[in-house]
Amino acid sequence: MMDFDRMSYALYRQILSLIKSYGTQIVLGRDIQKKNEFIIIRHDVEFSPERAYRLSLVETEEGVCSNYFFQIANNTYNIFSKRNMKYITEMQGNGHEIGLHIQLNGLIEESCMAEVIQRELEVMGIMLGTKIRAFSIHRPTPDILKKNIKLDHVINAYQDDYFTFAENEADLNTVKVKYISDARHQWNYGKPDEKMFNQYKKVQVLTHPYSWTENGYDNLHNFESMIEEKNNELMESIDQECKHFNEVKEVLQKSLIRQST
Repeated sequence: MMDFDRMSYALYRQILSLIKSYGTQIVLGRDIQKKNEFIIIRHDVEFSPERAYRLSLVETEEGVCSNYFFQIANNTYNIFSKRNMKYITEMQGNGHEIGLHIQLNGLIEESCMAEVIQRELEVMGIMLGTKIRAFSIHRPTPDILKKNIKLDHVINAYQDDYFTFAENEADLNTVKVKYISDARHQWNYGKPDEKMFNQYKKVQVLTHPYSWTENGYDNLHNFESMIEEKNNELMESIDQECKHFNEVKEVLQKSLIRQST
């Protein structure tokens, strides 16, 4: 029995097992040949590269490769930090594809969007020392999805080869590519179960790694645990940079523990 209410690594392993038994799994940017059947596993990294890295290790253990899309303009992480570059290098070494997750920040002119996307792809590729072959758009509006943006030599996860835009609820049952997502820490547009994989021959499964943990927390406790992880990461970073932090570190740690209890 699959408990879809708990986004745990145990559930994710069950989903991967199903995916391996249905259709052909493809990795955007790498498997460019058009296929009549496929399953795409995509991850948009919003808050925690560390959780993305942990989820990638689960996939590696299960013999699965997928796409991880990172932002280069994000208030909660620096993709080019030493720690995160180490995560990405190992993820690439394990066969995962690294892509760009871009915020368009209200841009609506297609030529302007293309210019911004190309610029961020170039920056990301230079910093990571690799060619970035795919991108996904952060929280795309219906107007953006309708544009079906296609660029030379790079794949948009929302282009019509791999995603079907549905104008209304009725259209969801006749889509060419079935799209499901765990946005807002809940399953949207269906669940990755046997019924869904039997019904659709082309599927894109989007997850957000911050939602996935060993324990499979509910929404509140998931955010609590992630904030605690971020606090610990910040404390470690300050400790490495500031010798005088040691004078107050123990006091701050006790204060944080009291606040969490």
